[in-house]
Amino acid sequence: MKLSMKLLFSVSFFIFILINKNITASTKEKIMNEYLFSSESVTEGHPDKICDQISDSILDEYLKKDPNSRVACETLAAKNVIVIAGEISSSAQVDIPQVVKDTITKIGYTDPAYGLDISTYKLITSINKQSDNIAQGVDTSAKKEQGAGDQGLMFGYACDETPELMPLPISMAHKLTQRLAQVRKENILKWLRPDGKAQVTFKYINDQPIEITSIVLSTQHDTEITHEQIEKEIKEHVILPVCEQYLTPFTKYFINPTGVFEIGGPQADCGLTGRKIIVDTYGGIGRHGGGCFSGKDATKVDRSASYMARYIAKNIVASKIAKKCEVQIAYSIGIADPVSLYINTFGTSNVDDQQITKTVLEIFPLKPAEIIEYLDLKNPIFSKTSIYGHFGREDQDFTWEKTDKIEELLNKLNHFIPANKSTNELEQQEITSQTIIEKNNVEEISK
Repeated sequence: MKLSMKLLFSVSFFIFILINKNITASTKEKIMNEYLFSSESVTEGHPDKICDQISDSILDEYLKKDPNSRVACETLAAKNVIVIAGEISSSAQVDIPQVVKDTITKIGYTDPAYGLDISTYKLITSINKQSDNIAQGVDTSAKKEQGAGDQGLMFGYACDETPELMPLPISMAHKLTQRLAQVRKENILKWLRPDGKAQVTFKYINDQPIEITSIVLSTQHDTEITHEQIEKEIKEHVILPVCEQYLTPFTKYFINPTGVFEIGGPQADCGLTGRKIIVDTYGGIGRHGGGCFSGKDATKVDRSASYMARYIAKNIVASKIAKKCEVQIAYSIGIADPVSLYINTFGTSNVDDQQITKTVLEIFPLKPAEIIEYLDLKNPIFSKTSIYGHFGREDQDFTWEKTDKIEELLNKLNHFIPANKSTNELEQQEITSQTIIEKNNVEEISK
């Protein structure tokens, strides 16, 4: 055994030396930008996500019958009680109790033991029309264009870590929770219940995600299943199919770390619309203006301007003008034009950020009415945005995920990009990052 370990160490170290010869001394001095970053996602059965889905399902029902509906709908879910409150102005009539019941059933709360009994819960509603003071800032007339529904600042973000141009930690976390729902609904793991969450930690080297160092996954389950079986089957049917390429022999797993998760849903934790704003966006990479999305029609710039900011950032990164980009847009209530636009490419672009900002102002619609029309935000498509993130999704209704402004951006900005642009330094950093991993693995094996 000792001989084989020494042989493995010798071979691994020889490979490391061969790779290391390609790295210059100057590059070696830059290699130690190493850190860990974590993001989480929650399943559709999580109490907060139950509320997001109910709020957005109510919004969709109003938009189906009246595309000009003004909706601000909040949901609270507690033990055997659901509260719907907010302001709605619409010509449509919606059967809210039926929408609530259908949404809960679709999620999978079909058994009282799961934490929400659709046959006995109490529904409380408190719906009023939109305030006239707010409406006068949004309503249009011959003399006034549509203004923003509120003041606020909204952010969008994109980076080249994944094909969908999202940060890799939140992308993996969403895939894990989606897989949890899939194996539950397809009866692959019959003991699963609707509530659950996942958290993924990546090691970054030189701002590149390299490997997963830990996964935390908690899932509600039936009473007869053992903890050992949960750990085994979650690894086999959920984690490996999603994350295998980023796992190492040293990845740590925390699966139902408290030992038991039988009581879930609103029976265990009160849920509320808008409490998972980081799950909904970029997993903590990039900033957030603070306003949630669910339950709000697109006259609320919390939602529509955040979608436009993502659209702008994604097109900038898709055009390869920058490797990552953050966009901030800010508004005053009742005013159509934004009060500010800020773009930050974090030093990953050869074009000045101010020049990119100027170009964006020329080619992207930023007034609320323009955003709504351009992104088709009067359509009843919002219930499916309320789970597994509003961004990075491959769905034609997610119009803000299109990358159809690449050519226009490049036509405007190409002459600002240096002709002798070289990627050698970036390539050297990527080679160096991989070399560090090889070296770390060799050191771990040799212990």
